[in-house]
This record gives sequence, C-alpha cells and structure tokens, in this order.
Amino acid sequence: MNNELLLVGSIPLDTPEEVFRAFGPGLGEWLAYLPDGEIGDRRYWIDGIAHRVLNGHREMETLRYPDPDENGVETWRPQGLHDQYRFRVKPGIDRVRFGDPGWRLGYTRDAVNSYYVFRHLKQEGLIPAHVRFQVCIPLTYSCLANYIPDPDDLEKVVPGFTDALVAEVTEMLRHIPASELALQWDMAIENRLLEIPLKDGDKDGAKAEAARIARPAAEICAAIPDDVALGYHSCYGTLDGWPSRQPPDVTGTVLLLNAVIEASGRRVDFVHFPTLEAADEAFFQPLEEMDLRGARAYVGAIHKLHGPDGLKEQLECIKRYIPDFGLAAPCGFGRAPERPGKLLTAAPGENPDYIEEIVKDHAAAVEVLREVAGN
Repeated sequence: MNNELLLVGSIPLDTPEEVFRAFGPGLGEWLAYLPDGEIGDRRYWIDGIAHRVLNGHREMETLRYPDPDENGVETWRPQGLHDQYRFRVKPGIDRVRFGDPGWRLGYTRDAVNSYYVFRHLKQEGLIPAHVRFQVCIPLTYSCLANYIPDPDDLEKVVPGFTDALVAEVTEMLRHIPASELALQWDMAIENRLLEIPLKDGDKDGAKAEAARIARPAAEICAAIPDDVALGYHSCYGTLDGWPSRQPPDVTGTVLLLNAVIEASGRRVDFVHFPTLEAADEAFFQPLEEMDLRGARAYVGAIHKLHGPDGLKEQLECIKRYIPDFGLAAPCGFGRAPERPGKLLTAAPGENPDYIEEIVKDHAAAVEVLREVAGN
C-alpha cells in the first residue's frame, strides 16, 4: 500500500533535496505525498508569516516583538506564547489587503523551487512514481488569530489574508501540475479556539465556532481543481513544547474536521489528527461523530508517550470508530531537532541520528498498523 503513512510537514533539514533524499527512498513506498520539510522560516510555522508579512504592513501596527536572545540581539522567533508578535489594525482601516497576489506570502515561491527538485529526483527514481508533492500551508485563522488580539481587528484582516491564500494557490497551479500536487491546510490555532467553549461544556458553541473559523476553506477550496489532492492537519501545537495542549478527548478535533470537510465543497482526500497517551474509550469515543465523507484519516500516534504496547493498544481502540486509517506523527519535527526523540517512540538520548530515527519509527509503526488491521 502507498497510503499507510503521512509526513505532517516540517523536518529539521536545510534543503528540499536533503528532505527528498532522506524520505523518498526510506518511506516512499508507504507515502502518497511527500513535503519539502518546510525549510527556512517555514520551519517556525506561522512565525515566519508574522515576521515577513504582518510586521511592517502599512495598514497595521506592531505592538510587540519577540524578546531578544540571551545576548540582547533581536530575533523574530519567539521562545513561547509569552513573546510572540502582536499587531493591531491602524485606525480608519476597514479591511487590510495584501499586494503582490500569488507571491506575497511566500508559499508559491517556496513550492515552485521545491517542486523543481522534487521533479528531478522523481525522474531519477529516488522518489516513487506514485508520490505527489505535498505543500503545507496554515489556514487563515492559524496564520492570524495568535497575533491579533482584538477580535474586531482580526476580522478586518481575515478576508484580505484569505484572498492572499487563494492567490497563492492559483499562482502555484500555474507552475505545478495539479495531478502532481497535494495541498495540506494546517489548523492548530483553530483547534485551540474550539477548546475554549468546550472547556465550559458548550459543545453547541464549539460547533458554531468551528463552522465560523472554517469559512475561509470554502473560498480557498473553490480555487483548487479536483485533480489536486486536498487534506487538513489538526494539531495541538508545539511552541511551548509538544504537546502544547492536552484536551480531555478528541471532541474539538472532530468538530473542526467535520466543519472544514463541510466547508470545502469538494472532495477531501485526507485528514490528520494527533493522539496523546490515552488508549481508552473516553478519549476516542467522539470519533463516532466523525464524518469523513471518503477522506482517509491519518492518526498522529507515532510519538514517545506510549508505553511498550501503547501504540498497538491505541490503534485497536481507534479501529472501533475508524476501521481503516493510516499513521503519522502528531506534528512536524522541524521545531525540535535539539531534543531527539521528542516526537518519536524512542526515548531522548537513544537517537544519535534524528532523521534516521524518524524513518525507523515510521517503518516500525507500519508493521504495528498492519498487525492491527489484520485482527
């Protein structure tokens, strides 16, 4: 099978070629899609957007910068939620707009450059012929909500930023064949927003909030041809250490994924959601309300929170609700290279080669998945 594994996105290597050479031959037989590792400032996910796109925008003001490093030198990468960028919309501005459509956010530029490498390595046989090039982009509220504290200001930026995302996708497709492309939309902040009403026991409020924050997906997906593979990645965050949050169950994830599948207005090929250490009914029971509509689910269960038999036990529990699924890590690896094993089944200190351990852990997880599937 070539859809047993999904790579969520970020990988701690410096070039697309390094990523493709490491994971194409190593995991390609089990992958349907292969990302470029989210190199450069994409390694820090949305913080690159805050620094390059929002900071210095003529219609916005920067209220707070990330703290300087230990030597007092400026840096754009925050150490945690406490020192992220903060912005507000300038008085008199009703809608913030973004120029240079198709290139302003940087995703098209990086995708076109990485696809050139992907195509050539595929021709050389280092990437299997069936594998598509995977581009991972944060959905609108993930890009903005952490940085713009005023809800009224946030809604002044959302429409223009969504337009910019549509333009990126449209331009990207002028350079990359639709049949070679998979687009993954990342949602960590959206997940956090749903946890607020759920913490108060307001499931109906969370469902309504999910529908609201999924609306940009409708506009974006209208620009994505059916030949492009489409997916969504739900996440619990990594900025303050993985996992940044530990909800009591998967209710928020189910509500969010159902909402974006509904909003997409077209076929959704895959969805991803993370797990924690739980392997009990209470944590996974909300999966019975998941409406995949034909999308393949990838379970982010390749991590170090399990005990000796924890992965198998967890997968057997999930199988009661989703009979057929693939596996992934709960999040990307690019923001944790200094702590080997942080997202893996091996313990810290046992990974002399971080990338090699990622490949080994994913290959081992396939064997567990096949064992569970055969039971």
